Amino acid sequence: MPTPKIKPPPAPPHARATIADVAREAGVSKATVSRFLNHRDTLLTPDIAARVEVAIAALAYSPSPMAQGLKRGRSRLIGLVVADVTNPFSVAVLRGAEKACQQAGYLLMLFNLGNDSRRESEAIKALTAYQVDGFILNTLGGDAGAAAEAARHGKPVVLVDRRHHDMQADFVSIDNVGAVLLGARHLVEAGYRELLFVSEPIKNVSSRMEREAAFRSFVSDAAPDIAGLHGSTFECTDDDSAGLDKALQSLRQRAEGRLSAVISSNAVVTLRVVAAMARLGWRLGADLGLVGFDETEWSPFIGPGLSSIAQPTDELGRLAAGCLIERLKGLDLPPRQILLSGRLVARGSSVPQASPVNLQT
Repeated sequence: MPTPKIKPPPAPPHARATIADVAREAGVSKATVSRFLNHRDTLLTPDIAARVEVAIAALAYSPSPMAQGLKRGRSRLIGLVVADVTNPFSVAVLRGAEKACQQAGYLLMLFNLGNDSRRESEAIKALTAYQVDGFILNTLGGDAGAAAEAARHGKPVVLVDRRHHDMQADFVSIDNVGAVLLGARHLVEAGYRELLFVSEPIKNVSSRMEREAAFRSFVSDAAPDIAGLHGSTFECTDDDSAGLDKALQSLRQRAEGRLSAVISSNAVVTLRVVAAMARLGWRLGADLGLVGFDETEWSPFIGPGLSSIAQPTDELGRLAAGCLIERLKGLDLPPRQILLSGRLVARGSSVPQASPVNLQT
């Protein structure tokens, strides 16, 4: 009498079932299970297809998206590189991109540069090692090697907020010129005449360059028609609070009785300016006006409320991920540039007097 074949026991409940476990449970080959999972059950008899289906249910088997993707040459991973994860803008873009990726069946892998442009090539190499399908880059754009590294791997790239001089890729950003004009015109209409644009170090960072150039252009164009209008720029770092204090004091001295105000280039700089004003004992709006890029959760609660230029950050992240996913699906068009409009949110920090005004909250 032939020895009966003994079927191995199913995988223990605590272990993740594999395709081999399903094959043993159904009494078929792994290739047969693979055909069933890839919706090629027309190649199987109804009896075999039913056995595989029952085995999958009994073992609670779930195919690994990563494994399936790699078999098709895709990981379903998208690499996101941000300049500074402590910047509220980067976090908001991340959230928007993550939503779009989840809806399309992709996962995001995050690499934070910590504002160190020398790590841009390193970031792309590290994410490539995880076989990401493409990149969303919100970087400083100062590492020419990063563009070459991305091109070498042939992965699609979408740039957010900051351009890379040598990289031809889809670009998604706020309209920096229009956004600066919103803030500058608002301050002038409120009566401020001595203006200071405060930014993190500008060199080679495209968004900072565009915003500062737009500020200078506004002052130059408007000065002949607005008596006493003057503007200047100050670049600050996180370790130079004394330098920022001195720049603000010089601003008020130059004003010589005229109303003075600051436009800050992002939320990080806005907090530095607010901290400097606290050290100097000044009041927002009355002693110094302030409009800052980025509408944050805390903007309404500082002093009389911080006036801000709100960026459509969630939409920027969604659009960036959407552009990349379109490329991954085979879209072949010249690089696109998508610029979204900012929105002015006026609060007490840009109101020189304590008289009642109609503010947007």
